[in-house]
Parts: sequence; structure tokens; C-alpha cells
Amino acid sequence: MLARACLSRIVRVRMASVDRVNRRLITLLVALFPVLLFGVVGSVYTVPFVALGPGPTFDTLGEVDGLEVVQVSGAEVDRTNGHLNMTTVAVRDGLTIFEALGFWVSGRHGIVPRAEVYPPGVSREEVDESNEADFATSESNAEVAAMHQLNLPTAVLVHEVSADGPAHDVLRADDQIVSVNGKTVATTQDVVAEVSSRAPGTVLTVVYRRDGTEQTANITLGARPDDKAKGFLGLTPTESAAPPVQIDFNLADIGGPSAGLMFSLALVEKLSPGDLDGGSFIAGTGSIDENGKVGAIGGIQYKMMAAREAGAETFLVPAGNCNEASQRVPDGLRLVRVETLAGAVQALEDLSAGQSAPNCS
Repeated sequence: MLARACLSRIVRVRMASVDRVNRRLITLLVALFPVLLFGVVGSVYTVPFVALGPGPTFDTLGEVDGLEVVQVSGAEVDRTNGHLNMTTVAVRDGLTIFEALGFWVSGRHGIVPRAEVYPPGVSREEVDESNEADFATSESNAEVAAMHQLNLPTAVLVHEVSADGPAHDVLRADDQIVSVNGKTVATTQDVVAEVSSRAPGTVLTVVYRRDGTEQTANITLGARPDDKAKGFLGLTPTESAAPPVQIDFNLADIGGPSAGLMFSLALVEKLSPGDLDGGSFIAGTGSIDENGKVGAIGGIQYKMMAAREAGAETFLVPAGNCNEASQRVPDGLRLVRVETLAGAVQALEDLSAGQSAPNCS
């Protein structure tokens, strides 16, 4: 009987112990469940935000994948020293909650609503295509602005011919337009003005050069789709360096217009004697138009950060970005304020000579 009582007591004690362990385990699981759930959600589910941060920089005087970033043929090219780096912003999309938090606390990135980069109703592919078009325009503008800065001749070329326009069966892309109705063409506006001043049905005499051979064509103007009273030729003209000079930009997978200024400066450096940058490490950003006006861009703080980390000592800042840039200047980086290509050239020449240049203060 005594043994049976002892056994019964032991069983009760062990069962009570098991109950306590089970209760503790259940309590622990209940406490850990939100943590585990947050961990799963945080590492799997994406947020409607993107991270912006420093992107790669490219020396416009250097090479990428064995090709010169800015390649000039058909003209004497001066030897270059130093750096003229263009800068970019890295955009990281499809972020999980944890990734977004990680970028935010890093101090090197900004988190912005995805709609600011990829507007609603516009696919990512469409945004990328638009950025690529902007980049191509920046290349064209950079070329023309540099030619004007150096007082070198330019030519008006056919960029694109409309499939249903009067010029479709006559002119081709890359034809050089020499004159229209006897008037020598010097800019794209010369073509636009001559065509739009004529009524539909007018026969236009166009002299053009193809593969080095000058030809003449008579083209009957149609009516502009948006203004039936004005003539329509059905082509998009563009301006570039006059043959035999040819300029190629060899950077792929880069979008947006902000490389324009640095591309122009690279051309000025290559096509003029001496060292524009004084052999130092210059970086910068800014869009540019055909007349050399420098425009503001986005992500200036990340571009400055990338430039300094790459070794830049001086950073060219569009005047429209100066207020923002001056608030977040990386240590050791000098800011130079620029409004035009001519102003940027003068600033670099002044710095090279040991003189001061406009700043953002």
C-alpha cells in the first residue's frame, strides 16, 4: 500500500511538472507568434517604395568595356588628363519591408514612394523607354552645345521620317539637309520655319547630301495634322557635328538627361588644346540644351556622395540644385555653381589657374 501511494504521488508530481512545461511552451509560442509572423511578412511582402542611393560614376574621358565613353573620329583629338566623371543615381525597386528599413537606416539611401519614380498607369518598361529617350536627347544636345562652344561647324540631319509624310519616299534618316528652297540650312529651326511658313500643296525644293553625294528633290507639302493651314514635310530634323567629324557616346543602360553637361565638357576637352580640368578629378551633373544652358536634375545628394567616394575633389552643380546641394556636401568636396556650358568651361579654367570659381554658398 505504501509503495502504491508513493507511486501515485510521483505520477501526480510528474504530471504537474509536464503541465507546467506545456503551459510555458504554449506561452512562449503565443509570445513568439507575432515575431515569427512579422519576420515572414517583413522578408516576403514588398512595399510601395523605392530606395534611391549613389550609383556608378563614369569618366567621360575614359573607357568602358574597351570603348571610349565619348569617341571622336574625323578630327584631331587632344590628349587628356584627369577626370570628368558623370554621376548616376541607383534606384532599387521591389523592396521587402526589411530591405526598405535596411536602406533607410543606412544613411546612404532615401526611401520615396514608388509612384514618384514609376507613375501609376505607366509600366516600368515605358518609364525605362522614356529615360532612354531622354538620355539620347542629352547626347545630341551635348554634341551640339560643344560644337557651338568651340565655334565648330554643325550640320542638320534627318533624324526620323514619318511613314505617312510627303518626305517618306525621298529622304532617309542621316541625310544631311543642305538647303530648303535655296536657303542654306544651319539649324533645325531653319527647316521648321521654312516648312511651316508654306501652305499645303507647295512644292519644296530640298538639297540634301547622302553618302557624300549632293542630291536635289522636289517634295509637295502636306497639311500639318494639328494645323491644316501649315505645310507638313513629315520629318524630324536634328543637329550634329558637321561631317567628317563623327561623335559616338558609348554608354549603355543609362537613362535620363543628367549626363549632358559632362558629355559636353568631355568634347570641349578633347577638341581643344590644353587640359580643361587641369589634370584634377572633376565630377558633376546637369542636363543641357543645344544652346548650352545647364538644367537642374534629381538625386543631387546621392550623386555628390558617389563622386566623392570615387575620388572627386570638385563637383559641378547646376544652379537650380545649389540650395539642395549645399545642405549635404560630403567632406572634402568643393561645389562649383554652373548655369551654362560656357560658364562651366570658364570655371574649370579658373580653377586650373589657381583662381576662384562660382560656388553654391
